[in-house]
Amino acid sequence: MKRREIYANLRCAPPVIIRVDGRNFKNTLSRLGFEKPYDKRFASAMADSVELFFKKSGMSPVFAYTFSDEINFLFTDTAFNERVEKLDSIIPSYISSALTMLLGLNEPISFDSRIIPLNNDQIIEYMIWRQREAWRNCVSSYGYYTLRSEGLNEKEAAAQMKGKKSASVHELLFERGINLAKTHAWQRRGIVIHKEEYEISGFNPVENLETESMRTRVVQNWDVPIFNSDEGNAFLNDYIN
Repeated sequence: MKRREIYANLRCAPPVIIRVDGRNFKNTLSRLGFEKPYDKRFASAMADSVELFFKKSGMSPVFAYTFSDEINFLFTDTAFNERVEKLDSIIPSYISSALTMLLGLNEPISFDSRIIPLNNDQIIEYMIWRQREAWRNCVSSYGYYTLRSEGLNEKEAAAQMKGKKSASVHELLFERGINLAKTHAWQRRGIVIHKEEYEISGFNPVENLETESMRTRVVQNWDVPIFNSDEGNAFLNDYIN
């Protein structure tokens, strides 16, 4: 029967992006009473789940980019001998467990994932694409839930938003006193979780000397630059290189 495991030896060579997405989260989060269009508690739990993955999963992503219910992990060295079945199952299941635990949920949630193999020179292009999706998500979410707050039901709000260009949604919101440029940066641009080195001071009693050494910690950046800019390119290149 072993030969029936037809994808068991399928492998992906790094660098790869593994994108994790929540399954049917719109309905799940509505039932749980999260604020719309954005809830800081949920965003924090997503970022904390990623941080927990860095610290406890035994895997070593270069960095991760998250917005809404999506997480993008960049790997330049994957585990499990690069086996697709392992990566595509363990990573989303870990995030599902971590988020369930951090939110204290009493009903199951799930994530799926996909693997995107890239060349090094395609990584920035990919991240720009996902950040643009974060911005589109921000515009449409504010538009939709603003209409819902005015008494429209789901179908009516969706019908009004259908086919609307970004400029029209901006105008709709501005007429109601909402300036998207003034919303929180993490809502517009997403959140990056990564490792950084820092220096600590110590004392060597054997040699009777003050010492300096380097340590690594995981940090969350809630104010990332626009990736499609010189600053954003430099920000991403720090990790890619």
